[in-house]
Amino acid sequence: MDYRTSRQFTLDNDLYASQGTRLANYVIDYVCQLVLLFGLVIVLTIIALITGNDGILARIESMNMIEEYALGAVTALIYYNIFEIFFSRTIGKFITKTVVVDIYGEKPDSQEILVRSLCRLIPFDAFSFLGAPNKGWHDSISKTYVVNKELLEKKKELFYSLDEIGNNTNEL
Repeated sequence: MDYRTSRQFTLDNDLYASQGTRLANYVIDYVCQLVLLFGLVIVLTIIALITGNDGILARIESMNMIEEYALGAVTALIYYNIFEIFFSRTIGKFITKTVVVDIYGEKPDSQEILVRSLCRLIPFDAFSFLGAPNKGWHDSISKTYVVNKELLEKKKELFYSLDEIGNNTNEL
């Protein structure tokens, strides 16, 4: 078998998003989650007002810290899973032109994204960026990477075009 036909693109370290970009993603996505949560509360409030069910409003107002944390966790899971399963990108990643990929620069499957999202709930996950270069626990455990989208596309195109040139030479 020709070695060139079995070559697989793999990520280089220079593709990884910088810590500054990762921080920007975090802040933007956190704000988006707050907006999502606020929108949910508004919808519930409107439903309560229309139906005359003051119990919904009373329940929201009387939430304890554990319930608030649980609601925030569910909101984060919904946000990250919807965006990363369907687009490999959150709103923050769209803005910073980054994308979540596997080691081969491909879109991770739903299970990898679910693991990634669940790992975000690990206490102090944000501090895991202080050790490894630009990788948090939710990246390491799920075996996913956040990379510069444009640079990834250019490198993959170059990699496979060179591979194609090698294959065409063999036909001559």
